[in-house]
Amino acid sequence: MILKTALIQMRSGRDMARNVAEASAMIRQAAGAGASFVTTPEMTNILEPDRPRLRSLARPENEDESVKAFAELARQLGIWLNIGSLALKGDGEKLLNRSLLFAPDGAIAARYDKIHLFDVDLPTGERLRESDAYAAGNTAVIASMGDALLGMTICYDLRFPALYRELALAGAQILNIPSAFTVPTGEAHWHVLLRARAIETGSFVLAAAQGGAHESGRKTYGHSLAVNPWGKIIAEGGIEPGIIPCDLDLAEVAEARGRIPALNHARPFVLNRAAPVATSRP
Repeated sequence: MILKTALIQMRSGRDMARNVAEASAMIRQAAGAGASFVTTPEMTNILEPDRPRLRSLARPENEDESVKAFAELARQLGIWLNIGSLALKGDGEKLLNRSLLFAPDGAIAARYDKIHLFDVDLPTGERLRESDAYAAGNTAVIASMGDALLGMTICYDLRFPALYRELALAGAQILNIPSAFTVPTGEAHWHVLLRARAIETGSFVLAAAQGGAHESGRKTYGHSLAVNPWGKIIAEGGIEPGIIPCDLDLAEVAEARGRIPALNHARPFVLNRAAPVATSRP
């Protein structure tokens, strides 16, 4: 089965309506070129560093205008549409970093809340505390898209390989990792980590990304990637917003897992911390 796919690379700003309009235009273009599955980056609807303003703008999923707009867009185009993530209002004080998969009829087929939250002080002086604003999810998600099984994750999840192993063991053929990587971490680790997750699991890895200098002053790495189950990069974006098309031959998943069946070879083990060896001087 060949799944015609497109990654949408964005440079989301502080205006939700503008972000949704820009994403929608590219999604329409991708579908017009034949894509039946389209995926967008983390924080598709807004990239807003002012947390009080972000909280004031965020709405619950059932009231959010971007959710309504993307649901209708998926229905009009008749495509599977994964909105990499949206900032949505949760039940408590904190927001949700939520990925939504819309079916071709516009219904929400699956939702995933980011499990691993990025808290770090960067050498550049940039301080990121995702957990100050967002509640962490606790459930891994696989969604069925007809004959394809999609493992849904978001950005910082990429650094936790156990999550991807479990998704692959449960049958996921495609691992989706919509992201907004910083430039320093992207330059150092982006390509290596994405290829590693593909190789370890024998899966396609898709990573639609934010890229460039945002109006908030934040800079993201871009380079949206599609990686095949053998670890080969089959499509890559640059820094500018745009559409990155790729065709996924799902038969390659079984082929790669058959050649290196590492998913079936894990063995239980115990960790033995050896006691320090006493040494004596002559």
